[in-house]
Amino acid sequence: MTTDEDKTNKTDKTNKTDEAGLAGKIALVAGATRGAGRAIAVQLGAAGACVYVTGRTTRERVSEVGRATETIEETAELVTAAGGEGIAVPTDHLEPEQVRAVVERIDRERGRLDILVNDIWGGNHLLDFHTKMWDIDLDRGLRMIDLGMRSHIITSSCALPLLVRQPGGLVVEVTDGTAESNKGFRENYYYDIAKYAPIRMALALAEDLKSVGGTAVAVTPGFLRSEEMLDAFGVTEENWREGIKHQRHFALSESPVYVGRGVAALAADPRRERWSGQSLSSGQLAKAYGFTDADGSRPDVWAYMAEEAAGAKPVLEDYR
Repeated sequence: MTTDEDKTNKTDKTNKTDEAGLAGKIALVAGATRGAGRAIAVQLGAAGACVYVTGRTTRERVSEVGRATETIEETAELVTAAGGEGIAVPTDHLEPEQVRAVVERIDRERGRLDILVNDIWGGNHLLDFHTKMWDIDLDRGLRMIDLGMRSHIITSSCALPLLVRQPGGLVVEVTDGTAESNKGFRENYYYDIAKYAPIRMALALAEDLKSVGGTAVAVTPGFLRSEEMLDAFGVTEENWREGIKHQRHFALSESPVYVGRGVAALAADPRRERWSGQSLSSGQLAKAYGFTDADGSRPDVWAYMAEEAAGAKPVLEDYR
């Protein structure tokens, strides 16, 4: 029997990030407090980048999400421990002046920006699934639009003038689902719009960035085992499989490391412009770049669900 440890050992060489791959590169990961944003920041650091990490939860102040255990300071420390340089900057990305201040600091301290990752969200506590649009409180709905769309627009508007000074910049819009998987309704009017918008943002930015040799993509994790999701299922990263009894698709869930490795591989790819304008999943990136999740597996829940939606009867184990 092949154990997770065996798988990890076999793929260890594949998953070792080229330490010089992003050396000298400057990244801004907006929304790096936890989950995908934190993992992306850490993996960019592991590839040698200097990473400015932003978010609203610090060791002194907690955002509306209410999770005091995950802070941007801790994310920055993890980036540095991974081999990069992590710099935490408390920022509310719905406040243009705060975002401008971050960009001005990066310009003052580094003189360039090579990678922008828009992973701003923090709206899960507002979700009312299986609720008609007219039954959802308007303020709750508009807050989701602000968190999932307006924050991304503000950040790109403020950061792109610095990013486009040099050719070859990369913008990553992190969302939930690809253009293909988001063709169906996402069970909440506001959530559906908020999570489809970054896909269109990447498409539009890809057109704008062509003239300066830049690349813009949307990236989605699969069934993400974020800190928040693990708590919701009453499990930890060590015993996460217990959650399968509550949701069978959880068998194809992935750790945040997976999407982090995907974005780092994309950022280090000198031919990444071939992806520009597309929406990509962590599973797609894993196949293209040959990395695995932390346990040596290669889950692809979106591919599984597409087969399932088409009327096939795919085997879960074949997609991990």
